[in-house]
Amino acid sequence: MAMIEHDLDKQRERVILAGVDLPLRFGDGIGGDCDLEELERLVETAGGTVYGEVRQRRDRPAPSTLIGKGKLEELLGAVKETEATLVVFDNDLSPAQGRNIEKVLNGVEAKPDKPGDAGKVSVIDRTELILDIFANHARSRQARMQVELAQIQYMLPRLTKLWSHLERQAGGIGTRGPGETQLETDRRLVGKRMTKLKKDLIQVAADREVQSRRRREQYSAALVGYTNAGKSTILRALTGADVLVENKLFATLDTTTRRIEIDERRQMMVSDTVGFIKRLPHHLVESFQATLAEVAEADLLVHVVDASHDDPELQIGSVNEVLADLVPEDRDTLMIFNKIDALTPERAETIRNRFTRLFPGALVISAHDPIDVEKVRSAFEARLLEQEQIVHIEVPYTRMDLVAVFHRTGSVLDEKHTENGVLMDVRLKKEELMRLAGKDEDIRIIE
Repeated sequence: MAMIEHDLDKQRERVILAGVDLPLRFGDGIGGDCDLEELERLVETAGGTVYGEVRQRRDRPAPSTLIGKGKLEELLGAVKETEATLVVFDNDLSPAQGRNIEKVLNGVEAKPDKPGDAGKVSVIDRTELILDIFANHARSRQARMQVELAQIQYMLPRLTKLWSHLERQAGGIGTRGPGETQLETDRRLVGKRMTKLKKDLIQVAADREVQSRRRREQYSAALVGYTNAGKSTILRALTGADVLVENKLFATLDTTTRRIEIDERRQMMVSDTVGFIKRLPHHLVESFQATLAEVAEADLLVHVVDASHDDPELQIGSVNEVLADLVPEDRDTLMIFNKIDALTPERAETIRNRFTRLFPGALVISAHDPIDVEKVRSAFEARLLEQEQIVHIEVPYTRMDLVAVFHRTGSVLDEKHTENGVLMDVRLKKEELMRLAGKDEDIRIIE
């Protein structure tokens, strides 16, 4: 099954944006105000150039074309004037709506549910655009499988009338068979491909579980946030690793995990994950479960926010909507407001005051400032120290090898020699203490 592609990267398509502002009661990617500015950034990321936009506010969507007749004529005029080849809607379109709009834009009489000839102007919606971007950015085998599965799930409901052009109104022997036969054939092929992809992704998840088990004893953090908030830049600044950093949406699809050395004894694993977005297609969230497992298993969520965005709180809300299905509400979270260097001093101070008040302990930084990067590292160290405790331990002189073990596995704060042995104040993880004390009776913990 071929992946859905509009191949915007190979040629700069001329694009018109369209959207309808609807009441929030209309869900499923339809309701709410459009964000044509973000839609334009998505189009640019996909390789298109926006030449205009058409927007309408309605109490309810037009059943057959989403937008009203007058706005549809305005859209047709914009397409002709700019010679656009693609119209992208910020709202999700039903298959019939997309087909009816295409017929109008290509000069074919619009009759609901009656297919016309394909023309030169294509119509897609926000979900299909995001899927296209993911398809172009998928690099690893896992990412490609996840994207293809999401695309198939998006396409499956749209197969119903795909072959209706083979049917005839007159009916009779042999007239309905081709369409119905091809539809069933396609459904069977799609079903087989979907089953295989799901099975392969389960195996990927099992392989990842083996890798995760090996490093589960180490403290882990997952960088999450709105796409292009600067997660990869922060990871590169912390580790010096060769991590892809681009000023575009969804530059990172594959999880990248790197080790951070906090000091000579302490280290942690930090993962950079796929960015989120408003109304992220649920097909993608479902398909990317293997990738998002790093988020679900992390000890610490590092929520990176673009402080230079016009509405950071809106982005925070969009990310939290996705996280609500992945992690418990009480998961330890560090808020980082990045890109402070892109703001005026006055605006930066406003952001700093507002968000450190709303999110106690939040950091307001520039990932390009070494001093700010050290603040992030210090915050990680503080989280690691919270996992440890200070204990008083007595070790007999006959077991001086254990003294060396505590020096190696913990931080020895104080050490005194008495008649009976060595008294030590040690900072170390609770589970490490229990492990050592549980297998060696010579260790005496003093309350």
